[in-house]
Amino acid sequence: MALAALATIADCTTRGLTVEQPEEALLASYLDTASAAVREAAGAPISQTTSTVDVEGEDGSWLSLPGPPVTAVATVAIEGQPVTDWRLRSGRLWRAGGWTRGDGPAEVTVTYTHGLPTVPADIVDLVCRIAATTLVAWRSAEGGEGLAARDVRSERIGDYSVQYGDGGRITEMELPEYLREQLAARFGGGITLLRSR
Repeated sequence: MALAALATIADCTTRGLTVEQPEEALLASYLDTASAAVREAAGAPISQTTSTVDVEGEDGSWLSLPGPPVTAVATVAIEGQPVTDWRLRSGRLWRAGGWTRGDGPAEVTVTYTHGLPTVPADIVDLVCRIAATTLVAWRSAEGGEGLAARDVRSERIGDYSVQYGDGGRITEMELPEYLREQLAARFGGGITLLRSR
C-alpha cells in the first residue's frame, strides 16, 4: 500500500499557492513525488504506517528498527520461526537470548507500527515548496517544457552564449546534499545508520 503524500493541495493553498482546478491532479502528482523524495532522503516514512522488515540480528539483546519512532510491534520471527520472548523498550526490541539462532547473524522479520501520527509542519512546508516550485516550472512554458532540466548559470545575448552549471541537479524534486543529511539525521537515516556493533 502506497503511503499518503506528506502534504495536501489544501496545505499548498494555505501557504498561498493558487491552484486552478485543471492543475489539481498535476499538483497531487508533484506532492506524491516530493513526498517520496523527502522520505527517501530521511530513510523513514515519517508519517505513521505499519511495515514488515527483515533486519540482521546479532548476539546482543537489543535490536533497532528503521523508521522511528516505533510505537507497536505485532510479530517477530527469527529465520522464519516466530518468537514471543521480546519486549519493546524505548523504541527498540529487547530479547534476553539475543537475535541469533546460535550460529551467527540471523534474519529477523518484524511487523510493526512506526512513524509520526502527525507530519511535522516544517516537513509539510518543505513538500509544499518542492511541489509548488515544480508547478511553477511547469507553468513557465507552454506544454510543460518548463520542466526540462536546466541549470543555466549565465547567458549572454550578443553572439549568443549560455553557461550551464555542473551541480548535477536535474529537477526541482532533487534535494541538495545538506538537506538530505539533515533529514537522515533527524529521522534515523535507515537501517544502516541504526545498527551498531
